[in-house]
Amino acid sequence: MIREATPDDVPDILRLIRELAVYERAPDAVEATEDLLHRALFAEQPKVFCHLACGDDTGAAVGLALWFVNFSTWLGCHGIWLEDLFVEPEHRGKGYGLDLLRTLARICVERGYGRLEWWVLDWNEPALRFYRSLGAEPMDEWTVQRLTGPALTALAAP
Repeated sequence: MIREATPDDVPDILRLIRELAVYERAPDAVEATEDLLHRALFAEQPKVFCHLACGDDTGAAVGLALWFVNFSTWLGCHGIWLEDLFVEPEHRGKGYGLDLLRTLARICVERGYGRLEWWVLDWNEPALRFYRSLGAEPMDEWTVQRLTGPALTALAAP
């Protein structure tokens, strides 16, 4: 079952984000807190959204898709940026990841969004195979750029 997250789900969302960080070989990278996630996901006008995959037997959250709306100047319309897609290892192969992506694809189609995009680590062969099986295409010409910490502060200075 796929459903929209509620405020009561924040501890599970953070747990799944931490599990994703461990899987992606960055266990100490998560700085998010329950309070930060609650404020981001359940603000008066949230800018980020989350859907959960819930296990058949217990109803517990076993996966998540955390996403936000972006915009393509080339298409002239919005899209979805999938920030995190994660299914606990013991629940993989049961269709939860596919169902989460289908949910986001339906949102795109229903709202007239032109794209569903995300990053995947180049060493994550199981994920790459899964995404290719759905028809996803790599954006090989593009290189991710990021400003953070002191570099971001320096650029923001007058």
